[in-house]
Amino acid sequence: MSVIHYPRCALVLPLLFTLLCPPPAAWALSIGEERLIGQKILYSVRQELQVLDDPDISQYINGLGQQVLKVVGPQYFDYRFFVVRSEQLNAFAAPAGMVFFYSGLLEAMHNEDELVSVMAHEIGHVVSRHIANRMEKSGKTSVASMILGVAGLALGVPGLSQGIFTGSLAAGQTANLQYSREDEEQADRLAFGWMVAMRRNPDSMRAMLQTLRRVVRYSMGNVPQYLLTHPDPESRIGYVESLIELNRAKKPAPVWQQTDDFDFLRIRYRVLAQSPDLARLRQGCTITLSRDGKSMAGRLARYGLALIEAQNRRFDAALAHMDLLQAQFPDRDILHVDRAVILQQAGRYAEARAILDRQTAKNPNDMYARFHLATAEAALGNTERAALLFQQVARALPEYPQVYFELGQLETGRGAAGKGIFYLGKYYLFQGREELAVQNLKRASRDRSLPETMRKEAGQILAGIDKIKKGT
Repeated sequence: MSVIHYPRCALVLPLLFTLLCPPPAAWALSIGEERLIGQKILYSVRQELQVLDDPDISQYINGLGQQVLKVVGPQYFDYRFFVVRSEQLNAFAAPAGMVFFYSGLLEAMHNEDELVSVMAHEIGHVVSRHIANRMEKSGKTSVASMILGVAGLALGVPGLSQGIFTGSLAAGQTANLQYSREDEEQADRLAFGWMVAMRRNPDSMRAMLQTLRRVVRYSMGNVPQYLLTHPDPESRIGYVESLIELNRAKKPAPVWQQTDDFDFLRIRYRVLAQSPDLARLRQGCTITLSRDGKSMAGRLARYGLALIEAQNRRFDAALAHMDLLQAQFPDRDILHVDRAVILQQAGRYAEARAILDRQTAKNPNDMYARFHLATAEAALGNTERAALLFQQVARALPEYPQVYFELGQLETGRGAAGKGIFYLGKYYLFQGREELAVQNLKRASRDRSLPETMRKEAGQILAGIDKIKKGT
């Protein structure tokens, strides 16, 4: 999948013209308005940053989020969790349950419990409506600039700094949205309770905060975005340690769920393999493997090396790493899917299809396997089955851009140009390329050769874009 990069200043006009829309005069932020603001933030993030919508990554991060939400209880929002490719050390919860994790922060984590601790903390901010409450207090006259501030939190103010004046405006409002010490204590207290309820070891909260403290000490004045909005990790460590001690005093002593971190480490390597600096990743994998090749981290370092070799089109070397890895983990079906993906990249579609057919039969809910089975079928000329499989993925992961690109290519190749334009419009929409999305969807909405359901959906999407622009 090709990656399209946009200049930082590309965010300025969308923010100025789509976000500066205050709510009604007698203003208290309703749940509906909070949802709309969350959509605006996601809209801006997609325009500026690369969201890793890969089915494998998306299924993992959202599955983990749902585990936390199960103990949180009923919510007003359908939470959505995203991984963003950025070296920033950042995580951010936008209004309405949009939670973003940056690859730079994932790189600093050591295990799944640390990821859960940050996830629970960010959910705590949403549940407590910390940012929403600040936006309410700002009043209708400054809500537009507060929305810019929220975008600054999500993107990092440096991402807005090249605008004519948007960067300075966002910077000022971002400072107003910084979490207070009381906010941080409340989010930590909620996260701690949820982790205990999940039987996840809350010591990971302390470990993550200690990592952040080390970052502060060695930042040389270049404080990461996460620590600008989540200040004072030193005080937070003390508070979390007091919660840990209170919990240890309970009888009987708590017993924590044991997690081998296979899934976390595998996904972490999949995220890090999206980095342009594969040489640094290779060095890290090689060092980890040589230090202790028998530990889970050491063994999964070989997975990282397999991904690197595949990206460099050294497929035999990649498959050799997968052979060794599968011998160590014969019961991990997901590695069969990974192997099939490498075979596909090498052009060995029939071999890949045989593996993926078996894996989708074993786990029909695995959209990672289903998507790659669809691409194998398309490459082998089985367009009917490929289209059916792609449509199943689109229903399960409706914001995954690449599935619409594949459907568009498939339909155009089959002579259904109107359907190709419709799917291309959706592809551009979820790539954050608004102008091209609108252009294609308008054509689709007027195309009488399309089924009425497609024309209607194109019109609904256009109305949604307009709603986000107008803020109504």
